[in-house]
Amino acid sequence: MIKLTDNIFLSQKIRIKKKYTNKELNLYQYFHNKTKFIPDYLVVLNQFIFIFINNAIYFEVKLYLNSIRKQLEKKVIMIRAENTLIKLLFSFFPDPYIHDIKIEIDEKNGKKIKIITIYFLSFEERGIAIGRQGAYIKAVNEIFEKYIIYEKKDLPITLKCKLINL
Repeated sequence: MIKLTDNIFLSQKIRIKKKYTNKELNLYQYFHNKTKFIPDYLVVLNQFIFIFINNAIYFEVKLYLNSIRKQLEKKVIMIRAENTLIKLLFSFFPDPYIHDIKIEIDEKNGKKIKIITIYFLSFEERGIAIGRQGAYIKAVNEIFEKYIIYEKKDLPITLKCKLINL
């Protein structure tokens, strides 16, 4: 069960700030030529291309996803560009059912970090959320660390995915 303080933290406003590489600028142009829409943000991390799409055009643009994946031969993920932390969390995990979210403060090497744990009901859903060898959750954590600007960031944030014990 989410506590009131957790609820306030998860409801905070966020935004994405990023400097773009030439590769990402080329992908912007490719995306616009393909869909006739401009993404809000675009992030390339390892084998992933995260394309943040405005909610108003999300379902129109999503129709192009399979074609874009085939042409780019990368793991292309379309994310809804949200302005609150909780909505963005759900956007990063659209397919698996999220049962619960808990926030804890942990201390490692003398540094406190805020751990947001996302709970799933099945091993398969958790597997989808973390990706092969944890690649997806590592990429999402990197986005949260490097590109997300929080309204009330007091501690570094790390995301974890776990199975819930009912």
